[in-house]
Amino acid sequence: MTERIETARAVSRTHYLGEQVLLDQPVKGYRAGIDAALLASALNLKPGALACEFGCGAGAALLSAARLYPEARFLGLERDPEMAALCASNIALNALEGQVSLETGDALAAGYREAFEAVFFNPPFFDDESALRPPSDSKRGAWISDAPLDDWIRKGLKALRPKGALTLVHRADRLPDILASLARGTGDVVVQPIHSHAGKPAKRVVVRAVKGARGPFTLLSGLVIHGGEGERYRPEALAILHGRQRLSMRASVETG
Repeated sequence: MTERIETARAVSRTHYLGEQVLLDQPVKGYRAGIDAALLASALNLKPGALACEFGCGAGAALLSAARLYPEARFLGLERDPEMAALCASNIALNALEGQVSLETGDALAAGYREAFEAVFFNPPFFDDESALRPPSDSKRGAWISDAPLDDWIRKGLKALRPKGALTLVHRADRLPDILASLARGTGDVVVQPIHSHAGKPAKRVVVRAVKGARGPFTLLSGLVIHGGEGERYRPEALAILHGRQRLSMRASVETG
């Protein structure tokens, strides 16, 4: 359900994570899709944990995570002042000021070191402008990163406390690069492939790794999002997107 909100910023109000989050987003420019809900669902936070999202935008993943983990605390970092203001407004709109805080600034330049139990992000999917047709100015910051993906991962790991978890969602074809970056000082790496339709290659991956851990690599069975004719979402995907079920990012290997 989407309601048009008439403001100087030209935003519309959407119910996200089922109807658990109210989210004002720009009418033109980047708008959150299912990736933010998948990212929030994968965090597996303990009560009292302090988690930080790099590049929180209008707050889709940040606020979804706060709803899913009400006993954790959250910090969002966003360098775009307009989007940061919108995120601050969304935090208030959802009455989450006591659980979620926000700072305006570049997460990759922030001075946090071993500060968080969890760091998560849905970074721009491209760091090479020649890889796609140039997007509009309103979408460039969300689609194209000025820094390589490795910088996001290295900075995220530096901000984690020992045994803290880094979680990200990205294009499936970048998985080799992600794993190469995580090879330095992480373990218990879990990869959840995300398939748009059954029988099709995964287009997204959700990846979770633990700083300083020594556990094995785990590749989970793929999650299929869309069903067949007349079924927009498969039941298990819809349960995750509506916040009734979590992605099980368990670093375990069944033996028998």
